[in-house]
Amino acid sequence: MAENRAVSLYRWDELELEKVTEMISRKIVTGAREMIAQIYLKKGALVPMHTHESEQITYVLQGALRFLIGGEEITVREGEILHIPSWIEHQAEALDDTFELDVFSPIRQDWLDKTDDYFRR
Repeated sequence: MAENRAVSLYRWDELELEKVTEMISRKIVTGAREMIAQIYLKKGALVPMHTHESEQITYVLQGALRFLIGGEEITVREGEILHIPSWIEHQAEALDDTFELDVFSPIRQDWLDKTDDYFRR
């Protein structure tokens, strides 16, 4: 089976910033089976309760996020990393202006084709 084995170099400052809502923006880099996104959340931004096939690793670089996962509150602060397994329902609220990285595997096709309507509920 032939596979695209091309190497790609990206620069965050050259990627388009997508405005998801008034409070949330992101930049995305994707491969065949995984993706990474820079997410910018203004204080008070809410990512509503949702679930997805992708495993998610969230690394908070600046600020803090309060997650609600399975009825439990988990606050993730600067320098901390949260792993969310596949199909676990979760939501997140920015406690401060927050800058974080999300890694997903498999890729979030709903983000790429803009069918991630849960953001806009």
